[in-house]
Amino acid sequence: MLRSLFLILVPPSLCLCLPFSHTHTQTLTHTHAQCRYALGMEDGTIPDSDITASSAWSDSTEAKHGRLSKGEGDGAWCPAGAVFPSASEYLQVDLRSLHFLALVGTQGRHADGHGREFARSYRLRYSRDGRTWITWKDRWGQEVVSGNENTYDVVLKDLGPPIVARYVRFYPLADRVMSVCLRVELYGCLWNDGLLMYTAPVGHVMHLSGSPVYLNDSTYDGSIESGVQFGGLGQLFDGVLGGNDFTETKELRVWPGYDYLGWSREALGQGSVDIEFHFEKTRNFHTMQVHSNNHHTQGVRVFSKVECQFKPGLLLPWSSPPLSLAVPLEDLKDPSSRPISLPLGGRPAQILRCQFAFADRWMLISEISFYSGTFSVLLSFTAFHSHSSSLLFSLSLAGLPVAKDDSSNTAILIGCLVGIILLLLAVIAVILWRQYWKKILGKVKEEGFQNDFQNGYHYLSHVSSHSYLMCVLAFQAEMSLSSSCLPPTQEEPPPYPDAPPYPALSPPFPASVPHYAEADIVSLQGVSGNNTYAVPALTSPSPTAADCTPLPELPRHCLVFKEKLGEGQFGEVHLCEIESPQDLPNLEFPFNVRKGRPLLVAVKILRPDASKNARNDFLKEGKILSRLKDPNIISLLGVCVSSDPLCMVTEYMESGDLNQYLSHRVLLDKTGPTHNTPTISYPALIAMASQIASGMKFLSSLNFVHRDLATRNCLRPIKIADFGMSRNLYAGDYYRIQGRAVLPIRWMAWECILMGKFTTASDVWAFGVTLWEMLSVCQEQPYSNLTDEQVIDNAGEFFRDHGRQVYLSRPDVCPQGLYDLMLSCWNRDCKLRPSFAHIHSFLTEDAMNMV
Repeated sequence: MLRSLFLILVPPSLCLCLPFSHTHTQTLTHTHAQCRYALGMEDGTIPDSDITASSAWSDSTEAKHGRLSKGEGDGAWCPAGAVFPSASEYLQVDLRSLHFLALVGTQGRHADGHGREFARSYRLRYSRDGRTWITWKDRWGQEVVSGNENTYDVVLKDLGPPIVARYVRFYPLADRVMSVCLRVELYGCLWNDGLLMYTAPVGHVMHLSGSPVYLNDSTYDGSIESGVQFGGLGQLFDGVLGGNDFTETKELRVWPGYDYLGWSREALGQGSVDIEFHFEKTRNFHTMQVHSNNHHTQGVRVFSKVECQFKPGLLLPWSSPPLSLAVPLEDLKDPSSRPISLPLGGRPAQILRCQFAFADRWMLISEISFYSGTFSVLLSFTAFHSHSSSLLFSLSLAGLPVAKDDSSNTAILIGCLVGIILLLLAVIAVILWRQYWKKILGKVKEEGFQNDFQNGYHYLSHVSSHSYLMCVLAFQAEMSLSSSCLPPTQEEPPPYPDAPPYPALSPPFPASVPHYAEADIVSLQGVSGNNTYAVPALTSPSPTAADCTPLPELPRHCLVFKEKLGEGQFGEVHLCEIESPQDLPNLEFPFNVRKGRPLLVAVKILRPDASKNARNDFLKEGKILSRLKDPNIISLLGVCVSSDPLCMVTEYMESGDLNQYLSHRVLLDKTGPTHNTPTISYPALIAMASQIASGMKFLSSLNFVHRDLATRNCLRPIKIADFGMSRNLYAGDYYRIQGRAVLPIRWMAWECILMGKFTTASDVWAFGVTLWEMLSVCQEQPYSNLTDEQVIDNAGEFFRDHGRQVYLSRPDVCPQGLYDLMLSCWNRDCKLRPSFAHIHSFLTEDAMNMV
């Protein structure tokens, strides 16, 4: 440890000489065929100390018993608690070093016929450093892996895409309260490449004959920000080589262009693609091999040259000058896909930064690999003593003997340097330790709960307070609520819906069972920053479900920008004006517009660098919104999808939203107005509430789930919209999870918060809160006396049903009969909540008689 840290702490004024030695070992990207060796769970190569778990039912079902085909103890690892609904129990394997994993195997608890527990499905999470954990997804975005059907058979699952990790966790899942047990094995090999991550621009979409070819890095497991992906690994190192025709792929059921990561010079706005590679340790790099496509007819050519910089260590400077390499002329002319070998001269580096220069309009790369060797350094520097006589000595970092001077001054000087270094190390260790714990404590204090997403469902892994832990424990003892949260006439969404097929433009989703981001608020925000409608399931086509009429295409030049309404993570909403709407024959009018008067519209814009999944969801949303034909629902007027960026044009109400309207008014009571303050009457409020209920009745008849019903999402005259999430004005109404997801928890039913179940019944709950807002004339937030964390705790009280849950209080002017309707909307049992048809009937017939 002292040797490695000494390199970091050498003063910059000292002259570094870096001779190296190497063993010329070829380290190329692995393929699935090369990496299917059992890694040692079954044969005991992995020691018990490297197998841990979140909990264990007993000593005989500890993590060490979770070995495939072994029967020690009680025959498997079994967690202490049920895995439903939290899905937070896990079995962890530490492989001690980075491995390339291509296959996993699972098994239940057999115990010579006495075991009955197994996991029908599970989720995988992995980490390369023990700090950042990544949820594995297959090539279609599905997180849940199908598991076992009995207690004894071994079920092997291919990991496509493969995993590069040191730590792997298995999270067993269940669709009800049940005990599960698990035995596992991992199959792969050592990750000799040593690559920890690469950073590159996100890929672009190529349009060929009107069909999109998605050239993005779809399996990248890092982060994406401002058009750059960083901190992860993806398709450039998955071992799959693309063919001559980049629109074809070697994988089944994926989209055109899947095998390649590609960039457009025009979209990128620069003449080169910059890719940075971070390795686990310093290595000597001899050759870089880049598998690139050279499809001349489509403006695709391999890069013309590469310029690389080398950084021997994290704290050392970049090499200068950079290494410039030209691509041979024959490689530029050959029209086939081909590996291009570039000599790197055996230079040492831990970080490489390479600029690939465009040779044409497009550059497509399928795979990058390196020939490299082990690296050792002999560090020499010159030190000067007080008499200005120089003393040259060297310190070997590779086990070579240390050159010594015969004088005693040398030993004294070395001793002083070592003492200073040890002191500095101690100070640095103390500072880092304090900062680490300060950061941890800060996170615990500031973050209410953490999230763990699965496809279409959001499960909270834990809450900072004690309440959610109690909720999970209570789930085993008192689960009296039916697992169905839909009215008897509806069918609950499947817990793990099938992953969607590759993006298609016609049709974007099946007419019979459209699945549209069923409960994934983050996914929806990533599309346009504001849409919240969802389709849980359709058991049979509705009258309009078979309508496959193409969306009306509007010319972009007719949209005149007025102002920006809001912005989501990947999209914006603009207020625009259509100056002469009568001149557009394919424009669907929501109402008659007088001749010569412009039409105000809201335009949702998808950013051009959005992923293929975001584009697919955007097109799906357009199809869904085109079906919503109701006087109390915002209508889709048209789309702009013939070119980027994709746009959706919807109605816009000039009078603004209901929250802003009511918050500036005083409810008119029987004594009449006291000042010149704008007033509103009880019958006017009930009439507006009836219109909201009518719109929601229409949505529920199509089995649509809104998931963000509130006064901020109701425009005047009453039309239900979905702009609230994207507007900064209402940022305080949403609870942010770890800087990513935003949830309107004060309007959400308890099952939404705790189990991620969004249904028509949860929309009914939100309607009750919306009605409370209206009768309180939007003077305060729901549960304004509670913090966000206490709101989440209150959801746990609804779950436990011990009589300690807190309800919104009755507004002063609210009759008891109407308040009883609100309370029925907040019933713990979602099956006992009223339907929107009943609510609409009550508001139109009975509520007016309660004044």
